Amino acid sequence: MLMNGFAGFMGLLQLVVIALAAFALIDAAFRREDAFRATDKQTKVFWLVILGIALVVSLLFPLLSFLPIIGLIASIVYVVDVRPAVRQISGGGGRGGSRGSSSDGPYGPYNGGR
Repeated sequence: MLMNGFAGFMGLLQLVVIALAAFALIDAAFRREDAFRATDKQTKVFWLVILGIALVVSLLFPLLSFLPIIGLIASIVYVVDVRPAVRQISGGGGRGGSRGSSSDGPYGPYNGGR
């Protein structure tokens, strides 16, 4: 019974790793190439190859082997470090549309009491 629970947990964890690698690969595919160069985070082709390999490895090998762990680390690095930098340069994905002016306060634009 305990082994069945562990196998179910590992299967669920492997699905999460596959989903993270797929998300990172799809996100990298839709980002602009010049944004990668502008942030000095390698090139778009580099990340597409690394994340593609990470996805294939996570699909083919069990989670507790060496290669899927490396793929998981690459996916986490992309999502935590590269993706925010590239999003900031390309200006994509902001919630609510425009960010407003630098003089905007939490309740709207600040006009200096005019």
